[in-house]
Amino acid sequence: QVQLVESGGGLVQAGQSLRLSCVISGRTFNVNSMGWHRQAPGKQRELVASIGKTGNTRYSNSVKGRFTISTDSAKNTTYLQMNNLKPEDTAIYYCLAASKLGPQDDHWGQGTQVTVSS
Repeated sequence: QVQLVESGGGLVQAGQSLRLSCVISGRTFNVNSMGWHRQAPGKQRELVASIGKTGNTRYSNSVKGRFTISTDSAKNTTYLQMNNLKPEDTAIYYCLAASKLGPQDDHWGQGTQVTVSS
Protein backbone atom coordinates (compact mmCIF):
# COMPACT_ATOMS: atom_id res chain seq x y z
CA GLN A 1 0.00 0.00 0.00
CA VAL A 2 0.95 3.61 -0.60
CA GLN A 3 0.26 6.35 1.92
CA LEU A 4 0.08 10.03 1.05
CA VAL A 5 -0.04 12.84 3.59
CA GLU A 6 -0.71 16.36 2.38
CA SER A 7 -0.14 19.63 4.19
CA GLY A 8 0.21 23.32 3.53
CA GLY A 9 -3.28 24.45 2.69
CA GLY A 10 -4.88 27.48 4.24
CA LEU A 11 -6.61 30.81 3.77
CA VAL A 12 -4.75 33.54 1.90
CA GLN A 13 -5.55 36.74 0.06
CA ALA A 14 -5.40 37.06 -3.70
CA GLY A 15 -1.85 37.58 -4.92
CA GLN A 16 -0.27 35.66 -2.07
CA SER A 17 1.51 32.32 -2.15
CA LEU A 18 1.20 28.87 -0.59
CA ARG A 19 3.26 25.72 -0.82
CA LEU A 20 1.58 22.34 -0.58
CA SER A 21 3.52 19.24 0.43
CA CYS A 22 2.75 15.59 -0.15
CA VAL A 23 4.81 12.95 1.67
CA ILE A 24 4.68 9.48 0.17
CA SER A 25 5.49 6.23 1.98
CA GLY A 26 4.90 2.51 1.67
CA ARG A 27 5.19 0.32 -1.42
CA THR A 28 6.06 2.96 -3.98
CA PHE A 29 7.82 0.86 -6.61
CA ASN A 30 4.83 1.04 -8.98
CA VAL A 31 4.45 4.81 -8.74
CA ASN A 32 4.97 6.26 -12.20
CA SER A 33 4.29 9.92 -11.55
CA MET A 34 3.06 12.32 -8.89
CA GLY A 35 0.40 14.92 -9.37
CA TRP A 36 -1.83 17.50 -7.80
CA HIS A 37 -5.52 17.70 -8.60
CA ARG A 38 -8.16 20.00 -7.22
CA GLN A 39 -11.90 20.03 -6.80
CA ALA A 40 -13.93 23.17 -6.27
CA PRO A 41 -17.50 23.04 -4.93
CA GLY A 42 -19.90 21.87 -7.62
CA LYS A 43 -17.11 21.12 -10.08
CA GLN A 44 -15.31 18.02 -11.23
CA ARG A 45 -11.85 17.15 -9.98
CA GLU A 46 -9.23 18.47 -12.38
CA LEU A 47 -5.53 18.04 -12.95
CA VAL A 48 -3.42 20.95 -11.74
CA ALA A 49 0.10 19.66 -12.31
CA SER A 50 2.03 16.42 -12.60
CA ILE A 51 5.66 15.34 -12.60
CA GLY A 52 7.12 12.13 -13.95
CA LYS A 53 10.08 10.11 -12.77
CA THR A 54 12.31 11.82 -15.32
CA GLY A 55 11.22 15.23 -14.07
CA ASN A 56 8.92 16.02 -16.97
CA THR A 57 6.11 18.29 -15.85
CA ARG A 58 2.63 19.12 -17.05
CA TYR A 59 0.35 21.97 -15.98
CA SER A 60 -3.20 22.99 -16.60
CA ASN A 61 -3.50 26.18 -18.62
CA SER A 62 -5.13 27.97 -15.70
CA VAL A 63 -2.03 27.65 -13.49
CA LYS A 64 0.83 27.82 -16.00
CA GLY A 65 3.36 30.44 -14.99
CA ARG A 66 1.99 30.65 -11.44
CA PHE A 67 2.34 27.12 -10.02
CA THR A 68 5.41 24.90 -9.92
CA ILE A 69 5.49 21.20 -9.10
CA SER A 70 8.69 19.62 -7.83
CA THR A 71 9.92 16.59 -5.93
CA ASP A 72 12.56 16.01 -3.28
CA SER A 73 13.45 12.32 -3.51
CA ALA A 74 15.48 12.40 -0.31
CA LYS A 75 12.40 13.55 1.60
CA ASN A 76 9.90 11.47 -0.41
CA THR A 77 7.97 14.68 -0.89
CA THR A 78 6.24 16.34 -3.80
CA TYR A 79 5.57 20.04 -3.62
CA LEU A 80 3.22 22.45 -5.32
CA GLN A 81 4.41 26.03 -5.09
CA MET A 82 1.45 28.29 -5.79
CA ASN A 83 2.16 31.96 -6.48
CA ASN A 84 -0.12 34.85 -7.37
CA LEU A 85 -3.13 32.94 -6.10
CA LYS A 86 -6.57 33.89 -7.38
CA PRO A 87 -10.03 33.36 -5.86
CA GLU A 88 -10.74 30.81 -8.60
CA ASP A 89 -7.91 28.66 -7.21
CA THR A 90 -10.08 27.97 -4.17
CA ALA A 91 -10.57 24.21 -3.93
CA ILE A 92 -9.59 21.07 -2.11
CA TYR A 93 -6.21 19.99 -3.44
CA TYR A 94 -5.43 16.29 -3.65
CA CYS A 95 -2.09 14.59 -4.13
CA LEU A 96 -2.04 11.65 -6.54
CA ALA A 97 0.48 8.83 -6.85
CA ALA A 98 -0.22 7.47 -10.31
CA SER A 99 0.59 3.80 -10.78
CA LYS A 100 2.17 2.26 -13.85
CA LEU A 101 -0.39 -0.52 -13.43
CA GLY A 102 -3.24 1.84 -14.25
CA PRO A 103 -5.88 3.99 -12.47
CA GLN A 104 -7.17 1.06 -10.42
CA ASP A 105 -3.86 1.11 -8.56
CA ASP A 106 -3.61 4.89 -8.13
CA HIS A 107 -3.46 6.35 -4.63
CA TRP A 108 -4.90 9.65 -3.44
CA GLY A 109 -4.22 11.80 -0.43
CA GLN A 110 -6.93 13.00 1.89
CA GLY A 111 -6.96 16.51 0.45
CA THR A 112 -6.05 19.92 1.81
CA GLN A 113 -8.24 23.01 1.58
CA VAL A 114 -6.96 26.11 -0.18
CA THR A 115 -9.09 29.23 0.11
CA VAL A 116 -8.19 32.47 -1.66
CA SER A 117 -10.09 35.59 -0.70
CA SER A 118 -10.45 38.59 -3.00
